[in-house]
Amino acid sequence: MGQSQTIQIVPDTLTNQAYGSETVVEQFQCNYGLNEEYRYHLSKGHLKIAGIDADQNVRIVELAHHPFFIATLFLPQLTSTPQLPHPLIKAYLKTIAARLALS
Repeated sequence: MGQSQTIQIVPDTLTNQAYGSETVVEQFQCNYGLNEEYRYHLSKGHLKIAGIDADQNVRIVELAHHPFFIATLFLPQLTSTPQLPHPLIKAYLKTIAARLALS
């Protein structure tokens, strides 16, 4: 099942709220990543770095001012089950439920 990587979660992010932790281990099926030449420019806009690996490579980003936009380079669904949903999937579903309750 690919490789496991430890990811440092940036405090005060939606991702941090979802995990309730600042360090997680996730399964990766690829070795793609963010082109480091664009990291500075992307992080100066609304895209926010939310998680990095041990080599300081970006692994999770969020879109600021969006109710729930979290993009990962790992696949949360690989370790999610109906009995124990992945923290990001659970947070996504809670966000949907809260927004539906408001409408």
